Amino acid sequence: MLTIQELREQLAGGAYDERLSYLYCRPSGEVADLRQRILHVTEGFQTAFSRGDETEVAVYSAPGRTELGGNHTDHQRGKVLTGSVDLDALACCAKNGTSLVNIQSEGYGLLTVDTEQLEKVPSEENTTQSLVRGILARVSQLGYSVSGFDAYVTSSVPGGSGLSSSACFEVLVGVAVNALFCGGALSMAQVAQIGQYAENVYFGKPSGLLDQMGCAIGGVVTIDFGDADNPVYHAVDFDFAKEGYALCIVDTGADHADMTADYAAMPIEMRAVAACFGKEVLSQVEEEEFYKSIPALRKQCGDRAVLRAIHYFSDCHRVEQQVAALEAGQFDRFLALVSESGRSSFMYLQNIATFRDSASQPVAVALAMAEHLLAGKGAFRVHGGGFAGTIQAFVPVEQVPDFQAGMDALLGAGACRVTAIRPVGGCTLIGDAELR
Repeated sequence: MLTIQELREQLAGGAYDERLSYLYCRPSGEVADLRQRILHVTEGFQTAFSRGDETEVAVYSAPGRTELGGNHTDHQRGKVLTGSVDLDALACCAKNGTSLVNIQSEGYGLLTVDTEQLEKVPSEENTTQSLVRGILARVSQLGYSVSGFDAYVTSSVPGGSGLSSSACFEVLVGVAVNALFCGGALSMAQVAQIGQYAENVYFGKPSGLLDQMGCAIGGVVTIDFGDADNPVYHAVDFDFAKEGYALCIVDTGADHADMTADYAAMPIEMRAVAACFGKEVLSQVEEEEFYKSIPALRKQCGDRAVLRAIHYFSDCHRVEQQVAALEAGQFDRFLALVSESGRSSFMYLQNIATFRDSASQPVAVALAMAEHLLAGKGAFRVHGGGFAGTIQAFVPVEQVPDFQAGMDALLGAGACRVTAIRPVGGCTLIGDAELR
């Protein structure tokens, strides 16, 4: 760790410029705003916790993630393709010599968790505090001794943007705890699993592992969740920018706070189909047997559950095909598969609208506008959970200004974000560890 004064001096001298350029996909020399952001988070830390310039700190980073393939396949232990993005959360941290973990997130109140009281608190469900308590509890269960630290957090990953701001926060806390109390012994896959544990058990949301893995691992990664305890993943080396396309994430602006039941219904219905075969999740079911059994399954589970299972099997195959296309340099084929996944999500997974209020279909409208603006080029699909969140589009670079202007005119200024794939996941940005 460095003292805040040392950090400030080294940052001003350009000691971290190359690292910042690499991490945030910036041309060399265009990192002045990133330097200022690090100074900002350290100043916030000092103000929030009354710490002096002699305090030894580290700065940790965790990116948001974009889903490139496999929509709602992770919770069935299926296959996904994901990528970390150049928007992230930063935390300036230092141990405080007490049992209390104090986290001040910019724009929010102070959060405090006592490491001597890590049992689940039912009244904390659906709160950020429950996530922190769950992460600390899981790390403690793994045999590490955790204690108090102070952290000031700032994030450029917008909440509700479909870029997994919650998983980003979970990974950020996990990275800090790993560095502060585990000596960096936890793998990034373990950090992701710890975040999922906190979200499932303490927060109370039955999420899969896609979001946390996408934020933790970094770069473009394909993941097979068949073995829940040991997901198999490998990096896919591909540069989207070289193909002349930009990756745009478009926020529909609709509130998804009341959509928990709709999100939960998808894994519940898929698991109901799996249960008809005596299995827990669809990845354990033979696809051929599933198709032979559809007449009986319709009676037992209902048509929507069957359609969602059809989407699961087809989207897992598409992930394999997407990876093969990227590794073979067949970008047009990759784009076609993105569009196929979007159609499957609309027709079979049915996570575009809830139909509780048929007059409100923001995701469907955004998809229709994307199709109109792209005029047969690129690709577009629902992104992430669906219903009221975001869509994703691969846009030819020369069309980006018009595409962005068209989407912003429909949904509001700033709705369309142009992102880049970040090569590193959760990491120590400034401190003892090098980027990896």
